[in-house]
Amino acid sequence: MKPKNSGRGATVSRRRFLTLAGLGTGAGLAACAPLATATPVPVSSLQPPPTMVMAATPVPGGPEDMDSMHKAGVDTFVAGAGKDDTFWRKPMAPSADGAVKVFELTCTEGKWAVTPDEPVDAMMYNGMVPGPEIRVTEGDKVRVICNNQMATQSTAIHFHGVLVPNNMDGVPFITQDPIKPGGSFTYEFTAKNPGSHMYHSHHNAAEQVTKGLMGAFIIEPKDKSAEPKIDADYTLILNDSGIGLTLNGKGFPYTQPIIAKLGQTIRIRYMNEGLMIHPMHLHGLVQTVITKDGWPLPQPYKADTVNVAPGERYDVTVVCDEPGVWAFHCHILIHAESAHGMFGMVTAVIVQA
Repeated sequence: MKPKNSGRGATVSRRRFLTLAGLGTGAGLAACAPLATATPVPVSSLQPPPTMVMAATPVPGGPEDMDSMHKAGVDTFVAGAGKDDTFWRKPMAPSADGAVKVFELTCTEGKWAVTPDEPVDAMMYNGMVPGPEIRVTEGDKVRVICNNQMATQSTAIHFHGVLVPNNMDGVPFITQDPIKPGGSFTYEFTAKNPGSHMYHSHHNAAEQVTKGLMGAFIIEPKDKSAEPKIDADYTLILNDSGIGLTLNGKGFPYTQPIIAKLGQTIRIRYMNEGLMIHPMHLHGLVQTVITKDGWPLPQPYKADTVNVAPGERYDVTVVCDEPGVWAFHCHILIHAESAHGMFGMVTAVIVQA
């Protein structure tokens, strides 16, 4: 089932972006370059050094250079807003074997562009990081075929949070043999428990998962009467370490914003596939936390920062009741901003009046 998202894929002009952000008026922006002419800024000028010292280190050139680097990153983000239609994963279309929904995942090693100018070594499902979103309905019979085309490592798939038979749990030497290079394994089960779940490697997982062998596994409830009424549904996979600090496999300024119209309600599904806690902070709008690890909360609660630990999933709804461009980022600040500008786990929610 394709998630509904009336705002997905929309583009935002630089003029509109800055007007929503309160950074200027139409007259003041008349001289701005067209969105398509913005030049991507090298990520090396935005990312902090790996061993960044938390101290007041002067930037060569002083405050003007620092401000210029911050602005360059935002300009690149603005230029790409709404243009990468792969950032928000669309559900993978299954094939059918009678009543069984069949999904095929192929593991490969290669380069992945967290940012365009600095591709990193990655491990991928179907050539992408994260892997394709698998979305089924409660009661569906599901078959997932894993083909290991990696040359250097065996692997396996664990369906994290999904209730499966023991022999389908995907843990090498506990429930199955590892899938060796050139081999395959077929997982088959009935989708029992609705909610936001994940699939990922459970073999050398600290490397394989953080390098990209991860994806969303969402089970829609058969009875949707208790589901929140929403206008759009977004999945945000948090990761770190192997490919760096990323949202859906990308680092700012090459992440994508959520674009909504004033008054719409959106759903965000957080999934932490990294090794660190990530407190996700949304400016200007209230997050209502409705589920934890796929299970509906008996008492939803409101927050502006949702702390997502490794392996956890939280679903939140957001009523877009205030127009503007709202920053949205991990609030461990060395995951999001430095003297060189914003980087890593940063995006925005754009509410169009």
